[in-house]
Amino acid sequence: MAPSGSRSIRRGCKRVLYWIPVLFIALIVAWSYYAYVLQLCQCSAVGLLAVVYLLVYHVVFVLFVWAYWQTIFTRPLNPLKEFHLSHSDKELLEREDRGESQQEILRRIARDLPIYTRTNSGAIRFCDRCQLLKPDRCHHCSVCDKCILKMDHHCPWVNNCVGFSNYKYFMLFLAYSLLYCLFITATDLQYFIKFWTKGLPDTQAKFHILFLFFSASMFSVSLASLFIYHCWLVCKNRSTLEAVRAPVFRHGTDKNGFSLGFSKNFRQVFGDEVKFWPVPIFSSLGDGCSFPTCLVNLDPELPSSPTGSNPAKGRQFPSKPLRESQSRLLTSTPSWSESDGATDKDKKGASNPAITIENEA
Repeated sequence: MAPSGSRSIRRGCKRVLYWIPVLFIALIVAWSYYAYVLQLCQCSAVGLLAVVYLLVYHVVFVLFVWAYWQTIFTRPLNPLKEFHLSHSDKELLEREDRGESQQEILRRIARDLPIYTRTNSGAIRFCDRCQLLKPDRCHHCSVCDKCILKMDHHCPWVNNCVGFSNYKYFMLFLAYSLLYCLFITATDLQYFIKFWTKGLPDTQAKFHILFLFFSASMFSVSLASLFIYHCWLVCKNRSTLEAVRAPVFRHGTDKNGFSLGFSKNFRQVFGDEVKFWPVPIFSSLGDGCSFPTCLVNLDPELPSSPTGSNPAKGRQFPSKPLRESQSRLLTSTPSWSESDGATDKDKKGASNPAITIENEA
Protein backbone atom coordinates (compact mmCIF):
# COMPACT_ATOMS: atom_id res chain seq x y z
CA MET A 1 0.00 0.00 0.00
CA ALA A 2 2.86 2.37 0.75
CA PRO A 3 4.27 2.44 -2.80
CA SER A 4 0.78 2.97 -4.21
CA GLY A 5 0.14 5.77 -1.75
CA SER A 6 3.43 7.46 -2.55
CA ARG A 7 2.66 7.32 -6.27
CA SER A 8 -0.72 8.96 -5.63
CA ILE A 9 0.97 11.72 -3.64
CA ARG A 10 3.49 12.30 -6.41
CA ARG A 11 0.74 12.47 -9.03
CA GLY A 12 -1.18 14.95 -6.87
CA CYS A 13 1.90 17.13 -6.45
CA LYS A 14 2.54 17.07 -10.19
CA ARG A 15 -1.04 18.17 -10.88
CA VAL A 16 -0.59 21.13 -8.54
CA LEU A 17 2.77 22.06 -10.09
CA TYR A 18 1.30 21.94 -13.60
CA TRP A 19 -1.15 24.71 -12.65
CA ILE A 20 1.59 27.11 -11.47
CA PRO A 21 2.24 28.64 -14.96
CA VAL A 22 -1.52 29.14 -15.44
CA LEU A 23 -1.78 30.78 -12.02
CA PHE A 24 1.15 33.04 -12.89
CA ILE A 25 -0.56 34.20 -16.09
CA ALA A 26 -3.84 34.73 -14.21
CA LEU A 27 -2.11 36.91 -11.60
CA ILE A 28 -0.36 38.95 -14.30
CA VAL A 29 -3.65 39.52 -16.13
CA ALA A 30 -5.48 40.44 -12.91
CA TRP A 31 -2.77 42.96 -12.01
CA SER A 32 -2.77 44.42 -15.53
CA TYR A 33 -6.54 44.93 -15.27
CA TYR A 34 -6.11 46.78 -11.95
CA ALA A 35 -3.20 48.85 -13.26
CA TYR A 36 -4.90 49.85 -16.50
CA VAL A 37 -8.50 50.40 -15.40
CA LEU A 38 -8.08 51.75 -11.89
CA GLN A 39 -4.70 53.42 -12.11
CA LEU A 40 -4.10 54.55 -15.68
CA CYS A 41 -7.64 55.31 -16.92
CA GLN A 42 -9.12 56.67 -13.69
CA CYS A 43 -6.07 58.47 -12.35
CA SER A 44 -4.27 59.63 -15.49
CA ALA A 45 -6.58 59.65 -18.52
CA VAL A 46 -9.44 62.13 -18.47
CA GLY A 47 -12.71 62.79 -20.26
CA LEU A 48 -13.70 61.12 -23.51
CA LEU A 49 -10.24 59.62 -23.99
CA ALA A 50 -10.60 57.53 -20.83
CA VAL A 51 -14.04 56.30 -21.94
CA VAL A 52 -12.71 55.22 -25.35
CA TYR A 53 -9.73 53.49 -23.72
CA LEU A 54 -12.00 51.58 -21.34
CA LEU A 55 -14.45 50.48 -24.03
CA VAL A 56 -11.79 49.14 -26.39
CA TYR A 57 -9.83 47.63 -23.52
CA HIS A 58 -12.79 45.64 -22.19
CA VAL A 59 -13.71 44.26 -25.62
CA VAL A 60 -10.16 42.98 -26.14
CA PHE A 61 -9.94 41.81 -22.52
CA VAL A 62 -13.14 39.73 -22.75
CA LEU A 63 -12.08 38.08 -26.02
CA PHE A 64 -8.61 37.37 -24.63
CA VAL A 65 -9.89 35.78 -21.40
CA TRP A 66 -12.57 33.85 -23.28
CA ALA A 67 -10.04 32.34 -25.71
CA TYR A 68 -7.61 31.55 -22.87
CA TRP A 69 -10.36 29.85 -20.88
CA GLN A 70 -11.41 27.76 -23.88
CA THR A 71 -7.81 26.71 -24.55
CA ILE A 72 -7.33 25.58 -20.96
CA PHE A 73 -10.59 23.78 -20.30
CA THR A 74 -11.38 22.22 -23.69
CA ARG A 75 -10.48 18.57 -23.33
CA PRO A 76 -8.26 17.19 -26.12
CA LEU A 77 -10.03 14.62 -28.27
CA ASN A 78 -8.84 11.02 -28.28
CA PRO A 79 -9.10 8.54 -31.18
CA LEU A 80 -12.48 6.97 -31.88
CA LYS A 81 -13.18 3.44 -30.70
CA GLU A 82 -12.62 2.12 -34.23
CA PHE A 83 -8.88 2.72 -33.76
CA HIS A 84 -8.69 0.83 -30.44
CA LEU A 85 -7.87 -2.84 -30.44
CA SER A 86 -10.80 -5.06 -29.56
CA HIS A 87 -10.53 -7.48 -26.66
CA SER A 88 -10.01 -10.40 -29.03
CA ASP A 89 -7.32 -8.54 -31.00
CA LYS A 90 -5.50 -7.69 -27.77
CA GLU A 91 -5.52 -11.35 -26.77
CA LEU A 92 -4.25 -12.38 -30.22
CA LEU A 93 -1.47 -9.81 -30.07
CA GLU A 94 -0.42 -10.94 -26.58
CA ARG A 95 -0.43 -14.62 -27.54
CA GLU A 96 1.73 -14.16 -30.59
CA ASP A 97 5.45 -14.22 -29.86
CA ARG A 98 6.60 -13.84 -33.43
CA GLY A 99 6.81 -10.33 -34.81
CA GLU A 100 5.56 -11.44 -38.21
CA SER A 101 2.30 -12.76 -36.74
CA GLN A 102 1.77 -9.53 -34.82
CA GLN A 103 2.39 -7.59 -38.01
CA GLU A 104 -0.39 -9.50 -39.75
CA ILE A 105 -2.83 -8.64 -36.96
CA LEU A 106 -2.04 -4.92 -37.17
CA ARG A 107 -2.08 -5.05 -40.95
CA ARG A 108 -5.56 -6.57 -40.92
CA ILE A 109 -6.92 -3.90 -38.55
CA ALA A 110 -5.26 -1.00 -40.39
CA ARG A 111 -6.70 -2.14 -43.72
CA ASP A 112 -10.18 -1.07 -42.59
CA LEU A 113 -9.11 2.34 -41.27
CA PRO A 114 -8.30 5.65 -43.04
CA ILE A 115 -4.62 5.58 -42.02
CA TYR A 116 -2.01 6.79 -44.53
CA THR A 117 0.99 7.80 -42.41
CA ARG A 118 3.71 5.45 -41.18
CA THR A 119 6.67 5.47 -38.84
CA ASN A 120 10.15 6.22 -40.16
CA SER A 121 10.71 2.48 -40.62
CA GLY A 122 7.51 2.12 -42.64
CA ALA A 123 5.52 0.54 -39.82
CA ILE A 124 1.92 1.11 -38.84
CA ARG A 125 1.88 3.69 -36.06
CA PHE A 126 0.77 1.74 -33.00
CA CYS A 127 0.60 2.99 -29.38
CA ASP A 128 1.26 0.16 -26.94
CA ARG A 129 0.24 2.30 -23.96
CA CYS A 130 -3.21 3.19 -25.31
CA GLN A 131 -3.51 -0.06 -27.30
CA LEU A 132 -4.64 1.62 -30.49
CA LEU A 133 -3.57 2.31 -34.04
CA LYS A 134 -2.79 5.99 -34.25
CA PRO A 135 -4.88 8.01 -36.71
CA ASP A 136 -2.99 10.33 -39.01
CA ARG A 137 -1.47 13.30 -37.13
CA CYS A 138 -2.25 11.70 -33.75
CA HIS A 139 0.52 11.45 -31.14
CA HIS A 140 0.87 10.16 -27.61
CA CYS A 141 1.40 12.91 -25.01
CA SER A 142 3.71 11.82 -22.22
CA VAL A 143 2.29 14.44 -19.85
CA CYS A 144 -1.39 13.60 -20.40
CA ASP A 145 -0.49 9.91 -20.92
CA LYS A 146 -2.97 9.53 -23.78
CA CYS A 147 -3.11 9.83 -27.55
CA ILE A 148 -4.24 13.26 -28.78
CA LEU A 149 -5.86 13.87 -32.17
CA LYS A 150 -3.80 16.21 -34.37
CA MET A 151 -1.54 16.97 -31.45
CA ASP A 152 0.43 20.20 -31.85
CA HIS A 153 2.25 20.33 -28.51
CA HIS A 154 1.66 20.23 -24.77
CA CYS A 155 1.62 23.82 -23.54
CA PRO A 156 2.54 24.41 -19.87
CA TRP A 157 1.05 27.92 -20.00
CA VAL A 158 -2.42 26.47 -20.50
CA ASN A 159 -1.75 23.15 -18.71
CA ASN A 160 -3.30 21.33 -21.63
CA CYS A 161 -2.49 19.61 -24.88
CA VAL A 162 -3.05 21.80 -27.93
CA GLY A 163 -4.64 19.65 -30.60
CA PHE A 164 -7.60 19.28 -32.93
CA SER A 165 -10.25 20.24 -30.37
CA ASN A 166 -8.65 23.49 -29.16
CA TYR A 167 -6.12 24.61 -31.77
CA LYS A 168 -8.44 27.35 -33.00
CA TYR A 169 -8.82 28.58 -29.40
CA PHE A 170 -5.04 28.54 -29.00
CA MET A 171 -4.59 30.64 -32.15
CA LEU A 172 -7.20 33.15 -30.95
CA PHE A 173 -5.56 33.19 -27.52
CA LEU A 174 -2.25 34.16 -29.13
CA ALA A 175 -3.94 36.75 -31.35
CA TYR A 176 -5.96 38.42 -28.59
CA SER A 177 -3.17 38.30 -26.02
CA LEU A 178 -0.87 39.99 -28.56
CA LEU A 179 -3.57 42.58 -29.34
CA TYR A 180 -4.11 43.08 -25.59
CA CYS A 181 -0.41 43.78 -24.98
CA LEU A 182 -0.04 46.01 -28.03
CA PHE A 183 -3.09 48.07 -27.05
CA ILE A 184 -1.77 48.57 -23.54
CA THR A 185 1.69 49.47 -24.85
CA ALA A 186 0.31 52.00 -27.34
CA THR A 187 -2.08 53.74 -24.94
CA ASP A 188 0.37 53.68 -22.04
CA LEU A 189 3.25 55.15 -24.05
CA GLN A 190 2.35 58.82 -23.56
CA TYR A 191 2.06 58.35 -19.79
CA PHE A 192 5.31 56.38 -19.75
CA ILE A 193 7.01 59.37 -21.41
CA LYS A 194 5.43 61.73 -18.87
CA PHE A 195 6.90 59.56 -16.12
CA TRP A 196 10.44 60.31 -17.30
CA THR A 197 9.73 63.98 -17.96
CA LYS A 198 8.23 64.41 -14.49
CA GLY A 199 4.83 65.11 -16.00
CA LEU A 200 2.96 62.67 -13.78
CA PRO A 201 1.88 63.49 -10.24
CA ASP A 202 3.84 61.74 -7.51
CA THR A 203 1.36 58.96 -6.74
CA GLN A 204 1.43 55.16 -6.75
CA ALA A 205 -0.23 55.22 -10.18
CA LYS A 206 3.02 56.19 -11.88
CA PHE A 207 4.75 52.99 -10.72
CA HIS A 208 1.90 50.86 -12.08
CA ILE A 209 2.07 52.78 -15.37
CA LEU A 210 5.83 52.21 -15.58
CA PHE A 211 5.77 48.45 -14.96
CA LEU A 212 2.63 48.03 -17.08
CA PHE A 213 4.45 49.46 -20.08
CA PHE A 214 7.53 47.30 -19.54
CA SER A 215 5.61 44.06 -19.04
CA ALA A 216 3.20 44.67 -21.96
CA SER A 217 6.00 45.53 -24.37
CA MET A 218 8.10 42.50 -23.36
CA PHE A 219 5.15 40.12 -23.70
CA SER A 220 4.35 41.68 -27.09
CA VAL A 221 7.74 40.66 -28.48
CA SER A 222 7.51 37.02 -27.37
CA LEU A 223 3.84 36.68 -28.35
CA ALA A 224 4.44 38.22 -31.77
CA SER A 225 7.13 35.69 -32.64
CA LEU A 226 4.99 32.76 -31.42
CA PHE A 227 1.88 34.02 -33.20
CA ILE A 228 3.71 34.54 -36.51
CA TYR A 229 5.17 31.04 -36.28
CA HIS A 230 1.75 29.43 -35.73
CA CYS A 231 0.25 31.51 -38.54
CA TRP A 232 2.91 30.01 -40.79
CA LEU A 233 1.98 26.53 -39.53
CA VAL A 234 -1.70 27.15 -40.31
CA CYS A 235 -0.86 28.34 -43.82
CA LYS A 236 1.20 25.19 -44.40
CA ASN A 237 -1.29 22.90 -42.60
CA ARG A 238 1.37 21.56 -40.24
CA SER A 239 1.48 21.02 -36.52
CA THR A 240 4.52 21.90 -34.42
CA LEU A 241 5.43 18.21 -34.26
CA GLU A 242 5.12 17.89 -38.05
CA ALA A 243 7.32 20.95 -38.53
CA VAL A 244 10.01 19.30 -36.40
CA ARG A 245 9.56 15.84 -37.97
CA ALA A 246 7.72 15.61 -41.26
CA PRO A 247 5.01 12.93 -41.59
CA VAL A 248 5.93 9.72 -43.39
CA PHE A 249 3.67 8.27 -46.08
CA ARG A 250 4.05 5.10 -48.15
CA HIS A 251 6.23 6.90 -50.68
CA GLY A 252 8.35 8.43 -47.92
CA THR A 253 8.64 11.65 -45.95
CA ASP A 254 6.46 14.52 -47.18
CA LYS A 255 6.38 17.74 -45.16
CA ASN A 256 3.56 19.10 -47.36
CA GLY A 257 1.50 15.90 -47.33
CA PHE A 258 -1.52 17.53 -45.67
CA SER A 259 -1.30 20.94 -47.33
CA LEU A 260 -4.28 21.78 -49.57
CA GLY A 261 -3.46 25.39 -50.32
CA PHE A 262 -3.76 28.46 -48.12
CA SER A 263 -7.55 28.84 -48.27
CA LYS A 264 -8.42 25.26 -47.41
CA ASN A 265 -5.63 25.01 -44.84
CA PHE A 266 -7.03 28.05 -43.08
CA ARG A 267 -10.61 26.76 -43.22
CA GLN A 268 -9.60 23.42 -41.72
CA VAL A 269 -8.76 25.29 -38.52
CA PHE A 270 -11.26 28.17 -38.53
CA GLY A 271 -14.16 26.76 -40.56
CA ASP A 272 -16.17 27.98 -43.52
CA GLU A 273 -18.32 30.61 -41.78
CA VAL A 274 -16.49 33.92 -41.52
CA LYS A 275 -18.67 35.16 -38.65
CA PHE A 276 -17.23 32.44 -36.39
CA TRP A 277 -13.56 33.05 -37.19
CA PRO A 278 -12.89 35.68 -34.48
CA VAL A 279 -15.11 34.01 -31.85
CA PRO A 280 -13.72 31.33 -29.47
CA ILE A 281 -16.29 28.69 -30.39
CA PHE A 282 -15.52 25.44 -32.18
CA SER A 283 -15.82 25.71 -35.98
CA SER A 284 -12.94 23.56 -37.27
CA LEU A 285 -13.69 21.11 -40.06
CA GLY A 286 -13.57 17.34 -39.82
CA ASP A 287 -13.39 14.99 -36.86
CA GLY A 288 -9.63 14.90 -36.20
CA CYS A 289 -9.30 11.22 -37.17
CA SER A 290 -8.99 11.55 -40.96
CA PHE A 291 -7.60 14.34 -43.13
CA PRO A 292 -7.56 15.03 -46.86
CA THR A 293 -4.05 14.86 -48.27
CA CYS A 294 -2.15 15.90 -51.33
CA LEU A 295 -0.21 13.22 -53.20
CA VAL A 296 0.55 10.36 -50.83
CA ASN A 297 1.35 7.82 -53.56
CA LEU A 298 4.05 8.81 -55.98
CA ASP A 299 4.72 5.31 -57.36
CA PRO A 300 3.88 5.56 -61.09
CA GLU A 301 3.37 1.79 -61.28
CA LEU A 302 0.49 1.91 -58.78
CA PRO A 303 -2.97 3.14 -59.81
CA SER A 304 -4.29 6.15 -57.96
CA SER A 305 -7.71 6.86 -56.52
CA PRO A 306 -9.22 10.02 -55.05
CA THR A 307 -9.09 10.50 -51.31
CA GLY A 308 -12.83 10.92 -51.42
CA SER A 309 -13.19 7.16 -51.90
CA ASN A 310 -13.21 5.73 -48.41
CA PRO A 311 -10.74 2.89 -47.83
CA ALA A 312 -12.71 1.70 -44.82
CA LYS A 313 -15.06 -1.18 -45.55
CA GLY A 314 -18.57 -0.57 -44.36
CA ARG A 315 -17.55 2.43 -42.21
CA GLN A 316 -17.88 6.13 -42.72
CA PHE A 317 -15.28 8.60 -41.47
CA PRO A 318 -15.86 11.08 -39.95
CA SER A 319 -18.31 9.08 -37.88
CA LYS A 320 -20.52 12.10 -37.18
CA PRO A 321 -22.35 13.84 -40.06
CA LEU A 322 -20.61 16.96 -41.29
CA ARG A 323 -22.10 20.15 -42.59
CA GLU A 324 -22.18 20.40 -46.38
CA SER A 325 -19.30 22.88 -46.26
CA GLN A 326 -17.18 20.48 -44.20
CA SER A 327 -17.88 17.56 -46.53
CA ARG A 328 -16.95 19.70 -49.51
CA LEU A 329 -13.54 20.45 -48.04
CA LEU A 330 -12.86 16.84 -47.12
CA THR A 331 -13.95 15.31 -50.43
CA SER A 332 -13.48 17.85 -53.20
CA THR A 333 -9.72 18.21 -52.84
CA PRO A 334 -7.81 16.70 -55.77
CA SER A 335 -5.94 14.36 -53.45
CA TRP A 336 -4.82 10.80 -53.78
CA SER A 337 -4.76 7.85 -51.42
CA GLU A 338 -3.12 4.49 -51.20
CA SER A 339 -4.62 2.11 -53.68
CA ASP A 340 -5.91 -1.40 -53.39
CA GLY A 341 -3.14 -2.37 -55.78
CA ALA A 342 -0.56 -1.30 -53.22
CA THR A 343 -2.33 -3.37 -50.59
CA ASP A 344 -2.25 -6.42 -52.88
CA LYS A 345 1.45 -5.96 -53.41
CA ASP A 346 1.97 -5.85 -49.65
CA LYS A 347 0.06 -9.11 -49.31
CA LYS A 348 2.37 -10.76 -51.85
CA GLY A 349 5.43 -9.62 -49.98
CA ALA A 350 6.67 -6.87 -52.26
CA SER A 351 9.57 -4.61 -51.40
CA ASN A 352 7.70 -2.52 -48.83
CA PRO A 353 9.27 -2.51 -45.32
CA ALA A 354 7.80 -4.91 -42.79
CA ILE A 355 5.25 -3.53 -40.36
CA THR A 356 6.41 -3.66 -36.77
CA ILE A 357 4.86 -2.58 -33.51
CA GLU A 358 6.30 0.75 -32.57
CA ASN A 359 5.26 3.18 -29.88
CA GLU A 360 5.84 6.78 -30.78
CA ALA A 361 5.96 9.20 -27.87
